[in-house]
Order: sequence, then C-alpha cells, then structure tokens
Amino acid sequence: MSLFGEFQVPAHAFALHETLTVLPGARIEVERVVATDSVLTPYFWVSAVDVEAFEDAAAADPSVQGLRQLDSFEDATLYRAEWTENVESVVYLSTQMNAVILEAVGTVDHWRLQMRFDGHEALGAFRDYCAEIDVGFQLLRLHELSQPLNGEQYGLTDRQADALRTAWEVGYFESPRAASLEAVADELGVSQQSVSNLLRRGHNALVESTLMATPESATI
Repeated sequence: MSLFGEFQVPAHAFALHETLTVLPGARIEVERVVATDSVLTPYFWVSAVDVEAFEDAAAADPSVQGLRQLDSFEDATLYRAEWTENVESVVYLSTQMNAVILEAVGTVDHWRLQMRFDGHEALGAFRDYCAEIDVGFQLLRLHELSQPLNGEQYGLTDRQADALRTAWEVGYFESPRAASLEAVADELGVSQQSVSNLLRRGHNALVESTLMATPESATI
C-alpha cells in the first residue's frame, strides 16, 4: 500500500546546497527525476536568480554534474543534470528503497520534499537511514493511497491542489476556456510557468492515484 509523505529537510541534506549558499535568493523546483541503475537525472526549474550566476555556482557544486540548460523563460529556466555520489541520501532512497521523489522545492533554508513509499516498512527504513547519517527531518504530512478523501490523499501537494482548484474556479478547464493561464497565475500570485508546472504535476498525481491504482478495499 503506497504512502505519500511530505517533509522538510535541511538544505545541506539535499542537492545543490553549495549553490544555494552562494545564491541565497535562488529557488529550485525539481520537476521529475529519471533513475537508472547508476545515474539519477533530475529535471528542475531555477528562478529568482541570474542564469549565468547560477550556472557558475552549479559548476563548482560537487552534488551535480553535466548541467545542461533545456529551456528558458522570463521568470524561470529549466535544467537537466546528474546527481553525483555526494548526494548519498538521494542515491540511497532511489536505488535501495523504491522511494520516488514526486516534488522537491529548495531554498537556502531547506528543501521541502514529497515522496511516495511502497509501504510503512520503506518509510521506516527511510527514517532509520536519516538517523544513521544524522539528517534531521520534519514530517509535515503522511497519508495512504487507500483512503482517497481529499487532495492530500490523492498525492497532491498543497500548491498543486490550490492551482487545480483555482484553475477550475476561474473556468480554465471549461471548453471554450473562460480564463487563460495568465489569469490563473494572477489569481495565485505566481508566474505562468509555475502554474503550468503545478497543473501538469497535479494532473499526473491524480491520474497515478486514481486511474493507475485501485485501493485494495475497492469493490465493483
């Protein structure tokens, strides 16, 4: 039975800590992580910082390598890179515990993560491992997929649920649309690119937790 956990870890416990230290105003949003047997490749958006300054700082950061700019907008830039063995906790989580990083948002103070675990045993192993490497974390929310009662239990973060609700309320999903993506962004007070990312990840979470998985207790 899948568990969704959302928690906060110190900035030094995750990737790009040195970069965020050099550029304390930067914000990093990991959109997805592609994992193979030996390499973890995160795709992430960077905002609130000069692009050249970020790339210079990331080039000297031992937690990433092979940084490549994929797309750039006025308020955010999309990158791909590889996490190195210096991010021991991330490598362990992805390769040994079948824990999936659904979302990660980092600032100079902390990283806020949402992850999916195969069950309580995997979550316990994660907790034990964090204690072993002396990484403190604050559990913010925990819920099971078998009781889909609200946005949290569908695997949505607060920001994703808020974006979906706002888009629905202003008529973004109507046909023809009664509101543009810009209107949704204005309602939320964020950029259009951020809204686009939130809606896409929110849709992905809803499909995964409803159409792609059936609770054990469900009956036909």
